[in-house]
Amino acid sequence: MNPVGQLIRVDRSSPVPLYFQVAQRLEELIESGQLVPGTRLENEIALADQLGLSRPTMRQAIQYLVDKGLLVRKRGVGTQVVHAKVRRTVELTSLYDDLHRTHQQPRTEVLSFGETEAPDEVAVALALPTGAPVLAIERLRYAQGEPLAVMRNYLPAGLLQLSSEDLAKHGLYQVMRSAGINLRLADQTIGARKATAAEAKALGEARGAPLLTMIRTAYDDAGRAVEYGHHAYRASLYSFELTLVAR
Repeated sequence: MNPVGQLIRVDRSSPVPLYFQVAQRLEELIESGQLVPGTRLENEIALADQLGLSRPTMRQAIQYLVDKGLLVRKRGVGTQVVHAKVRRTVELTSLYDDLHRTHQQPRTEVLSFGETEAPDEVAVALALPTGAPVLAIERLRYAQGEPLAVMRNYLPAGLLQLSSEDLAKHGLYQVMRSAGINLRLADQTIGARKATAAEAKALGEARGAPLLTMIRTAYDDAGRAVEYGHHAYRASLYSFELTLVAR
């Protein structure tokens, strides 16, 4: 790999502060996978010399990324890249697609797969009679080798041909699109809670660790409720991003 300094360019004519230009470029390198977790950066003096910057400017750029949780300083080791936090915009996309698009190396472990009677909450969301058959799926999603989310999804029985092998290789929405199901709209609620013992074990967190949650009901272009999902994400590795517009 090239020295990190050779992967960064600064524009001195830009109104963007130099430290922020460096921090943004380093963040891009981390999120694209060019700087993998564990990569050790050269010391601040060497990086500052390579880029023609002052040491305080370089220190400010590094500290910005330390504060964001992308870099960590270790005594006797130096500055290292840590696991990039997954930041996800709130759109009608699947986690698998989002991770794949941002080079996060998604992997899926199917924990359970089979038909069951719809619980009341699921039946209401999918507009089905209580106890109607649904396909219940539970998966553990990884990003860059780290467990990231426990995902529970329900589909109306008979909606499409689906196997656990399909879900181990592809995202659920990708499989649904391939089957001709066009997702158009979703109702979604974002929240937070403590991890259960089972979730903590699966995600490699302490019992009671904070989790972000998302509950979603997705509809196709005919207005049918075709999927109900309840996902729990590690708050230490995951966040939602929203764009707010004044009216």
